[in-house]
Amino acid sequence: MKLTDLERSIIKKYKKDIFSKFVRGINDYNMIKENDKIAVCISGGKDSFLLAKCMQELKRHGKFNFELEFIAMDPGYNENNRKLIISNAEKMNIPIKIFNTDIFEIVDEAGGSPCYLCARMRRGSLYSMASKLGCNKIALGHHFDDVIETTLLSMLYGGEFKTMMPKLHSTNFENMELIRPLYLVKEKSIKAWVNYNDLNFLNCACKFTEKENYNETDSKRLEMKNLIGKFREISPYIDMNIFRSAENVNLNTIISYYKDDEKHCFLDEYESKK
Repeated sequence: MKLTDLERSIIKKYKKDIFSKFVRGINDYNMIKENDKIAVCISGGKDSFLLAKCMQELKRHGKFNFELEFIAMDPGYNENNRKLIISNAEKMNIPIKIFNTDIFEIVDEAGGSPCYLCARMRRGSLYSMASKLGCNKIALGHHFDDVIETTLLSMLYGGEFKTMMPKLHSTNFENMELIRPLYLVKEKSIKAWVNYNDLNFLNCACKFTEKENYNETDSKRLEMKNLIGKFREISPYIDMNIFRSAENVNLNTIISYYKDDEKHCFLDEYESKK
């Protein structure tokens, strides 16, 4: 597949399912502003590479000016995984800047469940590198399915209702934001684009999945992905209803909720509503 064909497929063949939803998400949630400098974070997987190409297309055809940096953190990948990231970046004309960390080693020594600690450390390293490059935002490749999986995870295993937000202010890096431009793009559309262009990306480069005692069925996120797959067999509307549930919260029917660190209960105003 030629580079021009690959790029054209995003804005032509997959315009409806990918590029239009990508642009809509950016516009609906006001993710990008004039003169932003955005660090697009490349993990090596299909989502982040598609995000990079979409951002390039938006810059090329968009109506306002912004700058892009493409950063790829190596937290301790094996040699083959690192080579695949570099090869795909060259093939797709994405000028990545690779920087090294020892996150995998640190998390391995810490023991216990590695995912939460690893995610926090990776996020901090990406913010730090983006800040050094003069960026005011980082863009991650989370998509629609990540959003609804997070919503179900919080309900079924966290005992609370919360979702993955389309953008966030950093709490540790002043004037930095995180944005998720693929927020409305479904994973099946991304997979279709990958297959159409005969591309090969990292599936999971985490060193812990390479261990003999690792069992993928232990992953709660995979469990949610399978559950959503079953929901889709029942009705094609259930996934969107999960998504929209975070937009249509009726506080009159909620027992209690938190706003910042303050808890509010329906009993606080119950008597006054007689």
